[in-house]
Amino acid sequence: QVQLVESGGGLVQAGGSLRLSCTASGISINEVGLNSIDWYRQAPGGPLELVARIHNSGSTYYLDAVKGRFAISRDIANNTVWLQMNSLEPEDTAVYSCHAYVTWSQGGFWGQGTQVTVSS
Repeated sequence: QVQLVESGGGLVQAGGSLRLSCTASGISINEVGLNSIDWYRQAPGGPLELVARIHNSGSTYYLDAVKGRFAISRDIANNTVWLQMNSLEPEDTAVYSCHAYVTWSQGGFWGQGTQVTVSS
């Protein structure tokens, strides 16, 4: 059974930092068949946005709005993906969710989400 568990969300003032973690079980974050681990976010009434992605190869993708402020990384030994978020803005307020994009399961796997609130 594949599970993704996020942690690290919270309330922070604008300009502050948070680090989110996504720990996987039942799957290895660098196994064959896993294309990427992604961080998505959704603000109230807003669309689901792909914020950052780390491919199995280690290459990364970032949403333009977070480039230079957010960094995605992984700890293969601990089966964890991190999202370091710096210089946070009120517009970053959302529920952040971890997603595993795999070739063998349509839709992949999702974590439960963690709330990030940035106050002005």
